Amino acid sequence: MLRSFPSMAGWDRLVHMPRIRLKLPETPDLIGWRERVSLPELGVGLIIAKVDTGAATAALHATDIRIAGSHVEFIVPVKGRHLHCSLPLKGEKRVKSSSGHSQSRALVETAVKIGRLRFVIDMTLTDRSDMGVPMLLGRSSIAGRYVVDPGRSFILSPKKRKPK
Repeated sequence: MLRSFPSMAGWDRLVHMPRIRLKLPETPDLIGWRERVSLPELGVGLIIAKVDTGAATAALHATDIRIAGSHVEFIVPVKGRHLHCSLPLKGEKRVKSSSGHSQSRALVETAVKIGRLRFVIDMTLTDRSDMGVPMLLGRSSIAGRYVVDPGRSFILSPKKRKPK
């Protein structure tokens, strides 16, 4: 773009102004406070996850959690089945529950699929049998990808099929 600056005492020259291209961030998808998610690397189909912006990381309901060297072995109970899983151990994370109790949990990395997006998250393993939903998605799982609508559920989830 060329601009003239005639108001500058006797300057009658043209100055080249480069165009600045701004890359605007994509608009994050809207997500409900509950969504159906899958964990493809673990063979876990659709399960209900609660989106909790007060929690830092994701947590998955698991039983028989055993650290075996650089891996962690665990069982994921899903719809009456027990999936035996093993993932590399990323570390251990100290987590304070909403009741104020602190506990050390195994930290793993795995892919999650929510709506049309599939991405890798950090996730702790714990007994969530008293929690109502088998998985919790914390801030680090959704940051930059989703905006939460606390008044709606299952915005991105596949519709449940009605039996014929």
